Amino acid sequence: MEEMRDFFQQADRIYFDEAPCKAIDIAKDIPEENIRQFRELAGFNGTIADEQIFNNLKLYTKDTFLKNGAVLFFAQNPEQFFEKAVVRCIAFEGTDKRFIIDDKLMQGTLYQQFLQTMEWLKGKLDVRYDIEGVGSQPRKEIWEIPETVFREAIINALAHRDYYEKGARITIELFTDRVEISNPGGLVSGIPRNEFGKRSLSRNPLIFGLFERIRMVEQIGSGIVRMRDLMIEAGLTPPEFTMEGMFTVIFRRPFDFEKWVERWAEKLTNNRVKILREVHANNRVTKRELEQEVGISASAIDNNLNVLKELGLLEREGSDKGGNWKLNYISPQGG
Repeated sequence: MEEMRDFFQQADRIYFDEAPCKAIDIAKDIPEENIRQFRELAGFNGTIADEQIFNNLKLYTKDTFLKNGAVLFFAQNPEQFFEKAVVRCIAFEGTDKRFIIDDKLMQGTLYQQFLQTMEWLKGKLDVRYDIEGVGSQPRKEIWEIPETVFREAIINALAHRDYYEKGARITIELFTDRVEISNPGGLVSGIPRNEFGKRSLSRNPLIFGLFERIRMVEQIGSGIVRMRDLMIEAGLTPPEFTMEGMFTVIFRRPFDFEKWVERWAEKLTNNRVKILREVHANNRVTKRELEQEVGISASAIDNNLNVLKELGLLEREGSDKGGNWKLNYISPQGG
């Protein structure tokens, strides 16, 4: 099915956002406020009539039905026409999906979904304020993961998702160690994997164009590169991408070693906690150095290392001599 659709989309360009939405009643379902908001963001001159703007933006099909992309951008409740065209935001306790602590559906126009999602993330992540030299300017917010990274990722998801995919919606999943943003549809079929991040090809050119009008995206496929650069500049690990079925980007949150090791301190002996500290500070630390730093014998170091390995906290990569330690920052069970 996916291949058939890809074939038709390549051959005929049957884009979801260009198809007619025959169920909408423009007078009833599109509030003036949504058009006004768009006009403002796009900088349209006040003298141009709304009808003229819709015509100029090619929002109607040949037989004067409003296109799906326009419905998603302007309707009061687009989810009434496309049930899954919403963003689900879920916060979990810990690093797995066992305990949900918040679960919200963001609805409305695509731009409103974007604003609500950003607001939700801001309330969940650590945001501090830079009050240096602001004068009368509003205080600068510094997010634990750069705000621009989320802007890019969420707009990307809204613009590139596969709206033909009836069973899935965009999801934002927040864990203590990461944020995952998934949207239905893998990599757009016209982009080979090795070109990922270098080329931009939208599943929804009309939606993409409307986001462009309100200065929310750039035409060149530079969003991926920009996300990588911003994460590295902030001292974080680069984003990770998976493209099978769902397109998912994973952002690792800043890691607080002290908080983490404190949670293990109740379950481990002091010597084992000391070993974790030494490995965290230097992953090439030798057993001889560990003996000196921890103050115990070689055989005791070996025993403690074995326990830490069994718990899954520690692994040895490479040879005893030239290799290094890998610390797995997992949470203690039930902690």
